[in-house]
Formats: sequence, structure tokens, C-alpha cells
Amino acid sequence: MDRRALLGGTAFVVLGFPGRARAQTWPQRPIKFILTLGPGSAADTCARLVADRLSPIWRQPVVVENRPGGDGMVGISAFVAANDDHVLLFASSSIFLPHAFLREKLTYDAQRDLISVAAISEISVCVAVTQSLNISSLADLETLARRQPGKLNWGAIASIDDFMFSGFLKSAGLSMARVPYRDPVSALNDISEGRIDVVLAALTLALPRAQTGKVKMLAVTNHERSPTAPEVPTVTEAGYPSLTYEPILGLFAPPAMSRETRERIAADLQTVAADPTLAARLAPTGQMIRYLPPVEFAASIEAERGKLAALAKALNIQPVQ
Repeated sequence: MDRRALLGGTAFVVLGFPGRARAQTWPQRPIKFILTLGPGSAADTCARLVADRLSPIWRQPVVVENRPGGDGMVGISAFVAANDDHVLLFASSSIFLPHAFLREKLTYDAQRDLISVAAISEISVCVAVTQSLNISSLADLETLARRQPGKLNWGAIASIDDFMFSGFLKSAGLSMARVPYRDPVSALNDISEGRIDVVLAALTLALPRAQTGKVKMLAVTNHERSPTAPEVPTVTEAGYPSLTYEPILGLFAPPAMSRETRERIAADLQTVAADPTLAARLAPTGQMIRYLPPVEFAASIEAERGKLAALAKALNIQPVQ
């Protein structure tokens, strides 16, 4: 039976259940998705495709607002300040989880202010090197770094990627110079010109540079190979499972939103995820459909938080003001 018809047919029985009634009357006005990244990013593409499909379901416009900057803090702060159940955060937990380990004072509490609704896609991330290194695998990279301690460098962006690669270097007993970057595009521009040697970045950003022969993609950090570049092995296949990591994009709601409304949004997002045309549109951006309902999405975030806590302890990372 059509879900909307079912809701309409049972509307008379929910008068005694205010929470359920609120869920069924939501949304009452346009919805906004706040993104922590700029236009053209994989997250931006996904958000706009999802918004286009949810708008007719919700019978309201769904607007995407890009609020990049501050390692994601600008967009997250705008979302928290809105405190509006018609304003949702569209992001990967990789954006906000590192904040608690890197900054002593935050304008928000991720566990209190960002309520998991559902995940929709997984972004492929790759370990890329400048072509001038003339290597073709992670094993080659380890051998080269071990032979020339401290000579190689890597582009670091304040994200989970940074934690993962730092942890890999420490566990392998390798030494590379860390070069900080504010955004992955700048790092990839520099690796294309040979100014840095290694970077972890979204596959969709590295792929055009790999196709010109300036960058070599050694492996993807995801559990599965990317359909966009099936020739690139996973880090597990390459023999380095500790580098496994996959950013998952999804929606987050403010704590004031009712559980019933969150569940309704999650159900509608599942409907969107089942649309085969969405998968086809996301593939060129290095994304795969990865729908996770609220409980599973929250569990995946907690698992990432635990992994980061262990890495922060091992690396002796201290938050700064």
C-alpha cells in the first residue's frame, strides 16, 4: 500500500498521540540542508540529488546551503544555531568527529547537538602519490619511506584522514614530514606539481589528476573497490587493513526534532536510496549508495569515535584552544 495513502487513511487515530501527529504534519514549510563543504564537492552533488527527490515526497522545496570553512565549524555552527526542525545538516561524521580531539573549546557538542537520522552514501577515498615517486603500491611507498626516513612529506587536512595516516606512520615506524592544508584541492594541486609526495583525498578529486598522469592512486581506504576506478585495490587487498576508513554521508537533525519525524525522514531517505538512477548519478563522483537507518548510522559513528579516541591516545594528540 502507498505510504502516503496509509498515513492519510489513519490520520483520524493519531489525535491522541501528539508526537505522531507532528511527524505527519511535518514539513510545514521549506526545508534546508546545510553543507560544510562548497559547491562541486561529492557531498554537494549528493545533497542536491537527494533534495530533488525528497521535495516531491515532502511537497515542499528542499534548499541546499553551502557553508564551508573552519574545518566544517562554520556549517555546523550555523546548523546548531538554527535549532530548527526544518534545518538539517547534510554531512559525513568525518567532518566533526576530529574536532573533539583537536580543539579544547567547541561551540557545539556533537553527541548532544547532532542527532543521526540516516546515511545515504559512501565516499571513496584514496591514497595518492605524486607520479615522480615512480611507485605503484602501498608496499612500494613503505619501502621508499623506510629507505629515506624524513625525506618524503604528506599533505594533511584536519579530518579523520589525518588521524588514519598519522596512525599508519606510527605503527609502521615510518617518518614523513607533515604539511598542513586547509582543503584537499590545494593539497592535490601541489601533489600534481610534485611539491608534496602523498595525500589521502576523495577519489573523485584525485581521479582527473591520475588520468593526466600526474598522480598515482595506490589504494582506496574503503572496504570495497570503487566502481569509478575498479582497478585500484583496497588498502586491505594491498596488505594495510589499518588504513581502512570510509566516510559516510547522511542527515543529522537538531535534538528538538521528534523521534517520529526523524523516523519518517529516515523512511523517505530509504525510498530515495532505492532509486537506481541515484546510484548511477553518484557513481561518477566516487560515491556508492550506503543507506543506514538511524540506529545503524549512530552505531557506525560511535565506532569511528572509538577508533579516533584510540588513535588520539596513541599519537598523544592534545586539543588546542
